[in-house]
Amino acid sequence: MKRVQIITDGSCLGNPGRGGWACILRYGEKSKEMWGFEPHTTNNRMELTAAIRALQALNLPCIAEMVTDSQYVKNGVESWMARWKKNGWKTTDKKPVQNQDLWVELDREVARHQTEWTWTKGHANNADNNRCDELARTAAERQSAS
Repeated sequence: MKRVQIITDGSCLGNPGRGGWACILRYGEKSKEMWGFEPHTTNNRMELTAAIRALQALNLPCIAEMVTDSQYVKNGVESWMARWKKNGWKTTDKKPVQNQDLWVELDREVARHQTEWTWTKGHANNADNNRCDELARTAAERQSAS
């Protein structure tokens, strides 16, 4: 199974506001940058969308190291999602899970691959995370996609 590294980030100008997402896919020496936008969204939705779009771009099942600066996405996949699914996409206090549509989509994509989740501090010294942040912010500002 191929091993890829995926770096993701989301951005929102206002929260809610104009949003952008971005990802970098790395396989060996090859890399691909992708980005997109939503006219009215939240930062969490853009973080989720970045991970979804990145995994959707993989044609075959892969071992995917997912690098994110979003504790929301990382914790959601690793700690919360199994319980949400078991509880019919409800939180422990019986409320509907926020962004359920995207969590369901991410769950479907994660099931296709072996994912390993790594958190990195945002706006720090991770060059790939900084590049994703720049792409996502630019997509939000310009409302443009790759």
